Amino acid sequence: MTASTLEQLEVKIAFLERANTELSEALYRQHRELETLRAQLAALAERVDATRAESEVLTPEQERPPHY
Repeated sequence: MTASTLEQLEVKIAFLERANTELSEALYRQHRELETLRAQLAALAERVDATRAESEVLTPEQERPPHY
């Protein structure tokens, strides 16, 4: 194996290690963001359910605007 070939392999390995690190970091950031969004979605769903439970069911006559 020549010095040039060995150097090319070392450069490729360094590039692949860097790319692997960058992809791993990006995946970790996306995972954290996904967990945050899931928590926010659960909180919103809880609020919607609470609002639905508090509201009473109105008949169509009760839902008419006051100017009728």
